[in-house]
Amino acid sequence: MLIQRRTTLAGLAAAPALLAFGRAFALGNEALFSFGVASGEPGPDGMVLWTRLAARPLQADGGMPHRRVPVRWQVYADETARRVVQAGEGYAEPEWGHSVHVEVSGLEPDRHYWYRFFVEGQASAIGRTRTAPAPGAAVDRLRFCFGSCQKYENGFYGAWANAVAEDPDLIFFLGDYIYEAKPSVGTIRVHINPECMDLPGYRIRYATYRLDPQLQAAHAIAPWLVTWDDHEVANDYADLLDQDNGDPAQFARRRAAAYHAYYEFMPLRRASRPDRAAMRLYRQLDWGRLARFQILDDRQYRSARACHPLGLLTAHRRGPSIVAPCPELGDPSRTMLGKAQEQWLDASLAGSPATWNVLAQQTQMTPYPRRDPEAPSSPRRLQTVDTWDGYDATRDRILDAWQRHRTSNPLVIGGDIHAFVASELQHQGRPIAPSFIGGSITTFAGDTLLKANTAENPLYRFADNTVRGYGRVDLTAKAADVTFRAIVDPNDPMTSAYDLARFHVGAGTPTLSMT
Repeated sequence: MLIQRRTTLAGLAAAPALLAFGRAFALGNEALFSFGVASGEPGPDGMVLWTRLAARPLQADGGMPHRRVPVRWQVYADETARRVVQAGEGYAEPEWGHSVHVEVSGLEPDRHYWYRFFVEGQASAIGRTRTAPAPGAAVDRLRFCFGSCQKYENGFYGAWANAVAEDPDLIFFLGDYIYEAKPSVGTIRVHINPECMDLPGYRIRYATYRLDPQLQAAHAIAPWLVTWDDHEVANDYADLLDQDNGDPAQFARRRAAAYHAYYEFMPLRRASRPDRAAMRLYRQLDWGRLARFQILDDRQYRSARACHPLGLLTAHRRGPSIVAPCPELGDPSRTMLGKAQEQWLDASLAGSPATWNVLAQQTQMTPYPRRDPEAPSSPRRLQTVDTWDGYDATRDRILDAWQRHRTSNPLVIGGDIHAFVASELQHQGRPIAPSFIGGSITTFAGDTLLKANTAENPLYRFADNTVRGYGRVDLTAKAADVTFRAIVDPNDPMTSAYDLARFHVGAGTPTLSMT
């Protein structure tokens, strides 16, 4: 974490003074910026700039001394880094893994900036970022990419290299940034540390991912807006219950460690800094009058999984993730988001002036009855309790809020299921919003019946989990054009990408069409 002082500069010839700053704190000759740089949370006058200092990046403490380290930063008006428009200094604190989160303000709206950091005579790479348009400003267009599920062991990050080539204004990451489990066997890349259970373990796992140069390039090209799903902590967890219904107090300690490491490695504001096992991650982003993004956290506050015998909790035994429908699924007291987050979302929708209202969340929102994997030809249909189908009342309240507030052009993006899926949400028998799942960056598909299940469901327009990739959205006041971008070979870091499917959503029309 950076404790900072800021100086606004018009044309500082900066290098000599900045490189001399802190030489009395010499750390040796190791490169300190091996994780690169990142930015996030853009506002009309600034954003968050991020880096993390590490002399030995694959050590839990980064090989850094247990004391704060002086850091300088600069923001530039051009990519040559000659016109310094703002600069500051401060300290990276050991309690936050010597991560740096600079909250820049005082910049011009709706334009690109460049930035870098200086420590111990070393300069970081230069990153590109941008500010959001001014509140209420007319905006011609916005391009953003979105992705999820980037298991290090399942392939290289060629998808991110192709996303960089799209020249996006923003990148949304919708969960499963890391995978926490023990190392695999026989995969193209292997996690170097055991299953993550504590802060050192999560730090090493994030470091493994963040050393990848293609992931670093994606972070350096545009601001990121991030949320988590389950694997940032543990598979299929719900609030303070892991999938094995273990001791909640023990899991709270694990969750606190995971949230702490997540904050250290993400370009988030101080408002998201965790307090032990709690961390405020839901928030909104306005992009002039064109778009409002509501970014959800559907893990931290959710009710326990439905349709599970009560004895599983006391016996600390794992329950099924796919169940036969039971009355508990429709219980209105059950929640996916928690009461406070639901109230916040309702207020955000009620006050939105935007043409498009994009719900950025983790998983598939459209109902998805599933064939029984043990008897796929049977007419019996099951429900997944880990997605929105396990929290039907929360989903219904969101659909109702869109209708009550006459929300302009709601649109849903998500991840989690390792598939490209385009579908439509209905409310009271009528279409209300399109929904797009943007594949996975690397993670293998698990649902072998995806195409069979969606083929019989009229809400689904497209589904493919045989390829990896990301989504791209081009927004204007008149339309949202969504492209599913698939990569040719996840095992090739130099892989190319191609358009797997393209969709058009006209403003004022809650349906999608393939183009």
